[in-house]
Amino acid sequence: MTRRPRTAAGIAGAAVLALVAAGCSQGGNESKVDVVSTASAAPTGSVVDGKVIFTVDGVPDVVATVASGLDTPWGLDFLPDGRAIVTERTGRVLLVTAPEVSDGEPTDQEGEVVEAGRIAEAQASGEAGLLGVAVSPTFAEDGLVYLYVCTEDDNRVVRATLDGDRLGTPEPVLTGIPTGTRHDGGRLAFGSDGYLYVSTGETGDTDLARDKKSLAGKILRITPDGEPAPDNPFGDAVWSWGHRNVEGLAFDDQGSLWASEFGDQTSDELNRILPGADYGWPLAEGDEGPDRFTRPALTWLTDEASPAGLAFSGGYLWMAALRGERLWRIKVAGGEASEPTAYFTGKGDEASYGRLRTVVRAPDGRLWLTTSNRDGRGDPGADDDRILLIEP
Repeated sequence: MTRRPRTAAGIAGAAVLALVAAGCSQGGNESKVDVVSTASAAPTGSVVDGKVIFTVDGVPDVVATVASGLDTPWGLDFLPDGRAIVTERTGRVLLVTAPEVSDGEPTDQEGEVVEAGRIAEAQASGEAGLLGVAVSPTFAEDGLVYLYVCTEDDNRVVRATLDGDRLGTPEPVLTGIPTGTRHDGGRLAFGSDGYLYVSTGETGDTDLARDKKSLAGKILRITPDGEPAPDNPFGDAVWSWGHRNVEGLAFDDQGSLWASEFGDQTSDELNRILPGADYGWPLAEGDEGPDRFTRPALTWLTDEASPAGLAFSGGYLWMAALRGERLWRIKVAGGEASEPTAYFTGKGDEASYGRLRTVVRAPDGRLWLTTSNRDGRGDPGADDDRILLIEP
């Protein structure tokens, strides 16, 4: 992997707004949780209601299988009651409760899985289907969850009310995102500003990434009702452009937005996202291309990554890799990314869990990590796909 300096040519006063601390969209009990860390030191523990529930050293350990036998889990977020809402690419929406894990001791017990509903219009073909999910930051008042759906006609963001364990009828919020059987983006994340960030792909049509009027190949920033956020750089829904396929979004503890992006033949990318910035695809990939484009913070060879989900916890970004079949831990401080370290590679004494799709920080500071071995490109085992519970 390679680290590159970034340029922000063509962006006046480009400073990311104070958007969010890690896990802001996970409307759970984050206020009771403190993962102790600094920008220059590894975290030392996770504290809930003043009690250390586990100590951490920055090295991920699998302590439980939360759920098994799933079919390509894709999106994951947390409800105020601590349960996770999980999407399968096939259209199912699940509610998942973690098993009890005490003092960091691994357990063979799995959690509870309940089907909350199905999104009938989701067209699961190739890389498309039911993708990302985000819980409303005001869920306690409105009960809303947001979903990214690939339909026969377009990709769209919809929202639905979750009442107990039943999902209501979806309501379109943003429609008309170009759709395809590949490069559909699909990640959703709320910022602390109350706006919804949406990643899209260019569907294999590289011209769409260069077209600022298209919603494809972009990161979008919209209100909860689907309107462009009022201070967006171009007066529309576009927040950044020139992307190939972004499947990971995460905010660090300083409010910076980070995105993981699939490259083509040479380089996958981790980008720090600046409003209005052009990330260059297809005129720039990874380390190569004109200097006028915003450069990635880190790059990887495509067989080391094919990065999907992204989460921030304990001073690190955690990035799930599909083709690379590993979990990357990346130190973040002062808007810079460094020291990428791979885990679960299957080398030496390390376990391998195959293709990894989504990683999310839970309200208690642990990570939930999903496999993606049933997505048509993996080698599924008898228990796949799974959600793994990780102590970071």
